[in-house]
Amino acid sequence: MVSGKFFGQDDEDGATRVALPGQTVAETLFGDADPAGQLIRIKKVPFTVIGLLASKGQSAWGQDQDDVILIPLSTAKKKVLGVSQANPRTVGAISVRARDAALLAEAEAQIREILRQRHRLQPHQEDDFSIRILSEVFAAQEESARVMTMLLAAIASVSLLVGGIGIMNIMLVSVTERTREIGLRMAVGARSRDILTQFLVEAVTLSLVGGVIGIGAGLLSSRVIASLAEWTTRVQPEAILLAFAFAAAVGVFFGYYPARKAARLDPIEALRYE
Repeated sequence: MVSGKFFGQDDEDGATRVALPGQTVAETLFGDADPAGQLIRIKKVPFTVIGLLASKGQSAWGQDQDDVILIPLSTAKKKVLGVSQANPRTVGAISVRARDAALLAEAEAQIREILRQRHRLQPHQEDDFSIRILSEVFAAQEESARVMTMLLAAIASVSLLVGGIGIMNIMLVSVTERTREIGLRMAVGARSRDILTQFLVEAVTLSLVGGVIGIGAGLLSSRVIASLAEWTTRVQPEAILLAFAFAAAVGVFFGYYPARKAARLDPIEALRYE
């Protein structure tokens, strides 16, 4: 990486062989030793380390910003990159930082105007360069994350719907198979609300058992992914409690119809059922 910000004018004019490594590079090359005054080679060209860059951590794209080496721009062109002398001022990219976020729009306009002047572009000609603002990149990332969240929510909703229909079908079959049992319970004094409560509890229990299995599978999957892909995964307790709550809600919602059907059975007809 090259830069003209961290070096003096003499370094730029004289194309001196000096370098500023990032924290990651310094630790890799020198360990805990002081890198100042050490010699390093970049494309077989020796450079003297004159300092160390402050740690910046990862960028928005997950790139290690400390895994860099800064050298004077003139040195890079003449002794490292091998840019043709026919166009010695060519650069591939320029990074600019505004003093305040409120000045981004003004800074973009000024940069665009300067670049159009330097590129000798006429008013009717389009830009032959591109300007990217990190705030716009972050906004695009947030929009992508929002769409992904909605997609996952839709998938989860379909899964809950399918699971709820499955629970309702199981409970309807259970009511049909236990019709005589229901009639017998009513004959010995069980009220409709007792039958309703019984089948609601069974539906919720069935739903919660499925929820526990799903939560266990999710926790196990997160551990496996973290181990194999070396990703950092974190499961919040609130998410587990919310999963339990949704499982119980699905059991109540989809189990109510079979429970209501069982509670409304005529005891005499239920006892006669074959």
